[in-house]
Amino acid sequence: MLKKYKFGFDTWSFVLFLIIMLPNLIWFLVPAPNDILRASSITKIPDMIASVCQVLMIGVLCTLINQQRKKLSITPCIITVIIFCLLYFVSWIIYYLGIVNILVILGLTIPPCLAFLFWAIDRKNLIAVMSGSIFTICHLIYGIVNFVI
Repeated sequence: MLKKYKFGFDTWSFVLFLIIMLPNLIWFLVPAPNDILRASSITKIPDMIASVCQVLMIGVLCTLINQQRKKLSITPCIITVIIFCLLYFVSWIIYYLGIVNILVILGLTIPPCLAFLFWAIDRKNLIAVMSGSIFTICHLIYGIVNFVI
């Protein structure tokens, strides 16, 4: 399986990472009103697994390139990535307006994960798909257990 991959730097994967992390940086610097996300997590083990898988996913997306992938173009997967990024940004805007409900929490949890997964699928990076899938499950557990249930 690794024979299809080469080491390199995928600039567009890094750009996607920066785009998705931008709201998190803003949140870190400027607390939102009704900021429930700063509460301590009760899902320590899934959070730890999520962190490891997130770093692995981003690292693999940025440095391990499938030589059989097609040139970057507008595909259904890329359109889906853009839609999920927009949903994520809208969720952050709503959160900063002080509205916190299940849809906002799920909007902050699911779209960024799916944006990375669809990106990995488009880039034919199955290693990132695997680590991203585990990250998505753990991130969803975090969101639901800590803020929905």
